[in-house]
Amino acid sequence: MGHTATPEAQSGGLTATEHRLANGLRVVLSEDHLTPVAAVCLWYDVGSRHEVKGRTGLAHLFEHLMFQGSNSVKGTGHFELVQGAGGSLNGTTSFERTNYFETMPAHQLELALWLEADRMGSLLTALDEVSLENQRDVVKNERRQRYDNVPYGTAFEKLTALSYPDGHPYHHTPIGSMADLDAASLEDARAFFRTYYAPNNAVLSVVGDIDPEQTLAWVEKYFGSIPGHDGKAAPRDGSLPEVIGEQLREVVEENVPARALMAAYRLPKDGTRECDAADLALTVLGGGESSRLYNRLVRRDRTAVAAGFGLLRLAGAPSLGWLDVKTSGDVEVPVIESAVDEELARFAQEGPTAEEMERAQAQLEREWLDRLGTVAGRADELCRYAVLFGDPQLAFTAVQRVLDVTAEEVKAVAQARLRPDNRAVLVYEPVADEAEELEAAATDGAAPATDENEESAQ
Repeated sequence: MGHTATPEAQSGGLTATEHRLANGLRVVLSEDHLTPVAAVCLWYDVGSRHEVKGRTGLAHLFEHLMFQGSNSVKGTGHFELVQGAGGSLNGTTSFERTNYFETMPAHQLELALWLEADRMGSLLTALDEVSLENQRDVVKNERRQRYDNVPYGTAFEKLTALSYPDGHPYHHTPIGSMADLDAASLEDARAFFRTYYAPNNAVLSVVGDIDPEQTLAWVEKYFGSIPGHDGKAAPRDGSLPEVIGEQLREVVEENVPARALMAAYRLPKDGTRECDAADLALTVLGGGESSRLYNRLVRRDRTAVAAGFGLLRLAGAPSLGWLDVKTSGDVEVPVIESAVDEELARFAQEGPTAEEMERAQAQLEREWLDRLGTVAGRADELCRYAVLFGDPQLAFTAVQRVLDVTAEEVKAVAQARLRPDNRAVLVYEPVADEAEELEAAATDGAAPATDENEESAQ
């Protein structure tokens, strides 16, 4: 077992040590005896960017399969054991990783480690057609509930597809398509597990009221015998030109409560000083009720009921600046869009004021410290920086890097990137659904218009 430790530079007193098992598993430990709890976080270096055309959604589907039983824990036993011990747990999938996490009473830490090791080492033996079909249906239902059958639900998917060209590894979102979910076979799932769910493709962090020596002994005991796997291919290149070069646009007519303007701007990759500057720019422009866009559109003009601008940080491709404005009453989208462009142009010319910089930096600092202040949040950030940037210690200096950014750097990234020719745009126009049309027709005594080309289901 290898071992490295880093001093407490700029970490606010927080420390972490990193270790590596012989099979390649990286382990990061951070002691915190403030409360008698411990967080276990396991990041696998696999997300939707690793998927290929025709098999989208596998990473997310496998996240669900990991809770469907393993060699020693059948069915939903993982949930039952953790919750029965007083803990909480979940898993998530993104473009760039899949993670699993538990927060436990400190004396139940060994249970959480054993459970994670058991499914890393033995899930393949428990994976069968029954569990695959069960979780395939769960994921398809999740897609219906979160994407297909809610207002603006497919906006993220549509804007991502517009922002990244066809064939780009970030062109599709982690949820995957219905057709691809249906096409996934048991052998697809098994091959996916063998390739990506190996100890040398993962980082395990344990944070909280722990004894490091005992924790490492448990990690070695339960994870040490799991073999590594060398068959993983490098993710496809996600690089793109800094600016799109044109405005990409789509009008969506759906049954939504209000018109909306949504846009995604191509911004610098995560892990760069320019990305931190972009984060500050978007915070000044649309980060909360004190932001420029909120003050202009909601408070002053009263043309919108909501206005926000946030950053989707991505390490393997350009990040996205995410604009979301819902209109007020009968206000048309061009009115909103004109005001947004006016505010962005003014910001690019003038840059942030000293007061805006101070407020934005304080806001981001608070968000970072809130994350590091909980054992679960710190465990997640340690894994994130280890997987995406190779060094978990960067989690402790992220706050200072944001505070070091200057107003001139914020102005420069706004001038270079927050332009009409560097965005994908969605315009939502409300339409009544079929049930509302029928109700209106019955009230008016008239029949709704029909399309002779439509097929009817008998």
